[in-house]
Parts: sequence; structure tokens; C-alpha cells
Amino acid sequence: MSEAPSIQWFPGHMAKTRRMIGDSLRLVDLVVELLDARIPQASANPELGRILGKKPRLVLLGKADTADAAVTALWCKTFAARGIEAVSADCRSGRGLDKFTPAVERTLHDVIARRREKGMTGAGIRLMVVGIPNVGKSSLINRLAGGKRAKVEDRPGVTRGRQWVTLENGMELLDMPGVLWPKFQDSTVAEHLAFVGSVKDDVLDTEALAGRLLETLARDYPGRLCERYKLENADGEGYELLERIGRRRGMLLPGGIVNTERAAAAVLDEFRAGTMGRISLERP
Repeated sequence: MSEAPSIQWFPGHMAKTRRMIGDSLRLVDLVVELLDARIPQASANPELGRILGKKPRLVLLGKADTADAAVTALWCKTFAARGIEAVSADCRSGRGLDKFTPAVERTLHDVIARRREKGMTGAGIRLMVVGIPNVGKSSLINRLAGGKRAKVEDRPGVTRGRQWVTLENGMELLDMPGVLWPKFQDSTVAEHLAFVGSVKDDVLDTEALAGRLLETLARDYPGRLCERYKLENADGEGYELLERIGRRRGMLLPGGIVNTERAAAAVLDEFRAGTMGRISLERP
């Protein structure tokens, strides 16, 4: 097993965003935590529970079309056992988002009933959506709002400020900037976040990272890996697999040396885009 790459970053807006979430709780009825269905554990901010307190919470497992459907179903049951409703969807295509509004209404059943009793039938439901960078918040909001209301790019840190968006169903959604937490207790968490692109690649050793990803795929999805890259087997350490893939793809430098930097970029890009098939890196 190759050595885990060192993953560090120093985004200055983290503390500001955490304060912004806490200060904005009084404005909303429900917090929607958007997680990456491939890594629900790593993409869940461990500080969020403390920040939210008793505020109602709904989990949306996004990018579900790139995750193993059976594993995602197990995660939904796991969250339900913890008393948190969870639904899965693909925010770019909109598949599964028909489950979102009913889930919100179920979670806020008591709040809606109390308002109805008081004659507050016109009071709109206000939501806050939170999540790590590059988890798909802008795609979610654009789908729910029925058009492009938020800037979407496949890189972390695009959404910087706080903004209200009115959804097609009349609900109002408060979009918060993506935020990570100051440090990781578990190197696997950092690694999984880097695999899916929630940490900027320019602070990473992408060849080491791609090697670790290939080792993970060779262990959990060897058939999928071999099929994608036309490999006879998934044996060997990560860097060896990376070299074999680069040679298969003709990514060669003068002298027949494999351009492992280019191969690493291809492996990471293809995994993040879901072209390797439906893969989950974490199980309950």
C-alpha cells in the first residue's frame, strides 16, 4: 500500500462561514445538509450538529447517479435510524428531486401544523442549504428554482456569499458558501474529500492521490477498474497501476517514460465525472 498523500489547505473563509451559518439559523425553519452520496461520512461536517442544536435537519445525498445505488439505500436507512430523514438525488439532472419537497414537509410536519392552527397559512417555509465545497449546492438550487439562479462550476469555492433564492414550490432557500472544517482527525476523510474534488488539486500531490484512489478501486471495484482501463488485472500498488493505465492510454514522454502526471489527472477527472460507473467509497 502506497503512503497516503499529505493534504493541507488554508481557506480563510472557513471561520466566517461557520459564524454565518450560526447567525442565520434564526431566519430558517430547516437546514438541508447536502452530502456526496459516494462519501456520506467524509462529506458530513462534524461541527454541524453542534452549530445547529435543535434546528430541524434534512440530509440530501447528492451525486447519487455516481454512487452505488444499493449502498446509498443503506445510508438512507442509517440516517433514518439516527432520526434524520435522508433522500438521494442527482442534482445536475434532477433525478430524484421529486422526493425533496415531500421530505421537507414530513420533517417540518409539526411546524406546519402549528402555523395552520394559528392561521398562518401564507407563511412560506424557509430553508438553509449547507455542504462542503463542490458537493453540488448550486446545481441543487438551480434545479429547485427552475432555472440557473446560481453560478455552477466543477471546482470548489465558487459560491462565496449568502443569497436567498425563491423555489418553484414557493419555499425560500438560503444558500451558504461551501465550507470545510479546520482539521481532520482521520486521514481517510481528507483523502476521500480529495478524491471527489472538494479540496483544490493545486494543494495536492495528484499522482500520489490518484495512486491511492486506484488502490481503493482495485480493492472494492476491481472489475470496474479493469474494464475502464483495459487492464488484465488490478494487482499492484497505486503508482504501478497508474503507470499501466498511462501506458495503455499512450501517455508517454520521450524515451517511452509514462507521463504519470497526465495519467493521474485523467484518473481523477474520470472518477469525479462518474465515467467509471456507480462507485461508493464508504459504507455504513
